[in-house]
Amino acid sequence: MRLLHTMLRVGNLDRSIAFYTGLLGMKLLRREDYPEGKFTLAFVGYTDEQNGTVIELTHNWDTSAYTMGDAFGHLAIEVEDAYAACDAIRAQGGQVVREAGPMKHGTTVIAFVTDPDGYKIEFIQKKV
Repeated sequence: MRLLHTMLRVGNLDRSIAFYTGLLGMKLLRREDYPEGKFTLAFVGYTDEQNGTVIELTHNWDTSAYTMGDAFGHLAIEVEDAYAACDAIRAQGGQVVREAGPMKHGTTVIAFVTDPDGYKIEFIQKKV
C-alpha cells in the first residue's frame, strides 16, 4: 500500500493551480474535465504520481467557495529555509499566517501559509 493523493475542493481552479505551481513550485501533472458531472480534477505535485504523493484539486463548476471545517489540519512541505520560503510567498502575494520560527515546544523551525481557499500549509525546515 501507499498514499496516492490528498483531495482539496477549490472554488477557483485556475487560481489554485497558480498558487501550487507558481508559489509552491509544484508541477501540474494532469487536468481533466468531467462535463457530465460538472467538475474538473487537477493533480499537482513535486514528482509524478508513480513516485510520490500528490494533491488532487477538485473544482465543482457550480461552487465558488466552501465552508472551512474544523477537522482538517494542514498539508506539510519540507523546505530548505522556512524564513526564505515565507519571504518568497509574501513577495508573490501569498499569505503567511505564522511566521517562521521554532515550534512552541521544540526546536524544529516551522511556518504556516494559506492557499487561496484558506487551507493551511506548514513549512517544516529541513534539519541539517
